Amino acid sequence: MRFARFRPAGILLSALLAVFLLWAVYSAPVFEMGSAYELYTGTSSAEIIRTDMPALAKLCRTDIRGESVRYEGDCAARLLEKFHAEVCFSEEAAGVVNYYCYSPALGHGILLNGHLINLHIAVGAEYTAAGTPLIFGGY
Repeated sequence: MRFARFRPAGILLSALLAVFLLWAVYSAPVFEMGSAYELYTGTSSAEIIRTDMPALAKLCRTDIRGESVRYEGDCAARLLEKFHAEVCFSEEAAGVVNYYCYSPALGHGILLNGHLINLHIAVGAEYTAAGTPLIFGGY
């Protein structure tokens, strides 16, 4: 009974900690770090935020709508396996093969050519770029 007066404060602190942990998990980067990590805000005319610390950047912003990363070499197969993704369609332009995929692990996406797309993988001669829902800007 000595600690009864502290019970409401303990409940409040526990609830705040739970909310913070959920927010931190939700803000975790989708991809492992590569040579470049970018976050996107808004829509197709997105602001691109380049960062070395995507988790911190996502915690500090509420308007992040997508993200992308670049890796050395061809790692498309590894990304498809990691995200349990299905390639909906692909295209090749200027020596870059683009895979437009759906992954149940990534949630929301966009409708593109009649497919729900939430993972975009672009493989060039020396690198792979991956983004969700799409890669914005250059790759």
